[in-house]
Amino acid sequence: MSAATATVAGIAVPTDHWIAGERVPSSGDARFEVRSPIDDRHLADVAAGGPAEVHAAVEAARGAFPAWAELGPSGRHEILVRLAERVRTRREDLARVETEDNGSLLLGNTKNVVNRAAHNIEFFADLACRLSHDTIVGPVCDNHVRYEPAGVAALVTPWNAPLMLSTWKVGPALAAGDTVVLKPPEWAPLTCSLLADLAAEAGVPAGVLNVVQGTGETAGAALVDDPGIDRISFTGSPETGRRIMGAAAETLTPVSFELGGKSPFVVFADADLDAAAKEVAGQYVNAGQVCLAGTRVLVEDGIADDFLERVRAAVDRLPVGDPRDLATRVGPLIHPDHFERVSGFVDRAVAAGARPLFGGGPHDRGGLFYAPTLLTDAAPDSEVVQREVFGPVLTWHRFGTESEAVELANGTDYGLAATVFTTDEDRALRVAGAVRAGTVWVNCFFVRDLAAPFGGTGISGIGREGGEWSFDFYCDVKNVSVRRGSFTGESVDG
Repeated sequence: MSAATATVAGIAVPTDHWIAGERVPSSGDARFEVRSPIDDRHLADVAAGGPAEVHAAVEAARGAFPAWAELGPSGRHEILVRLAERVRTRREDLARVETEDNGSLLLGNTKNVVNRAAHNIEFFADLACRLSHDTIVGPVCDNHVRYEPAGVAALVTPWNAPLMLSTWKVGPALAAGDTVVLKPPEWAPLTCSLLADLAAEAGVPAGVLNVVQGTGETAGAALVDDPGIDRISFTGSPETGRRIMGAAAETLTPVSFELGGKSPFVVFADADLDAAAKEVAGQYVNAGQVCLAGTRVLVEDGIADDFLERVRAAVDRLPVGDPRDLATRVGPLIHPDHFERVSGFVDRAVAAGARPLFGGGPHDRGGLFYAPTLLTDAAPDSEVVQREVFGPVLTWHRFGTESEAVELANGTDYGLAATVFTTDEDRALRVAGAVRAGTVWVNCFFVRDLAAPFGGTGISGIGREGGEWSFDFYCDVKNVSVRRGSFTGESVDG
């Protein structure tokens, strides 16, 4: 039987699972519908996996693990570089499918996202080959540190950037020598399916990369519950993270979580206000569906009125429209359920006394388009300030002193990121040190170096990935302690 496919933006996309190097339908051919958030068009009916498909994928990954690990970093490097090249070759196709699937900007996908996906794979393949295997000289023994593949990694990715965030996990996991079961997001699974085809074309052996589609309640739960899993990397909500951690506790499986944010964007009076206003407006790009977004804008009193007008003008310059139009900067929300969630946050906030400085409801375009919104007078302990909205909704707060700014910045349970704008270097470093966040940007936003650590504090996550920190997670780090002189007959005492 030939594998099922759907035609999306003129591109054939397989809709069955990828298990052990083959396209596999679900038992009973169970499927779920995927619709485009742009205009509600039907895109595909995708195989809906459950425990049987997940277990088959885990077994395939376990079977493929010894040979993949045995290749070593250099042997894996050759294959992974080919995979990165295949991703670059299909840049236009991947960008168009991702835009249709999740409503993200075609401009960003074409210029940045797909290239970053390829770089995610290539960077970690390169780094694995030069990963330092330190020797620690002790008083009696030489301690040789080794990075050894951990086994099978379960990778669960979100819908806002499925290709880029899948490769952010797949790249280091495969480079480390692990084999993988990838669970794409049910609201946007299509580019992950294409990634499986590209891996096969690049020569990734059968069973090394498996893709099982389905809902979190069925495929996701079965994956993190499977005793054959050795690592779990998840990006999503704290609520789901707690559920996964409970499952991982049963088998003591190590986890790496990125669980969203409620990041502060702090603007001091001495900042470059035009640059800061442009970056605040940039928080609305991708309809605000970015975990790192600085959604709590904290502004020093003396400049607040002037800065608000600069922000308003910068937001007015952001075209809202069809994300396939290269001029668009703000597209639709992903799904009707999410649209209702975002609307609910704003409606409840306004009912509780918050006031829109602009926006505050659905955009005139209709559909899943929500107007860029800035709310003031929201109480610090209110829902809209404390919880991640994950939409084009920011809150506006004023502060008088540096210590007040830090107190406001640290006023939620999240701690993923923070942004600080000031021309005072000493102040920038003081505030960056005082703010609780995994990443602090100073006079910039969303600059990500793959060699740097990434992760959150508080309920924003557990662990760090990026650079060698990824291999600390995806590998078992072993110490081989050898007594000096023991192979030559020399005395330990010299």
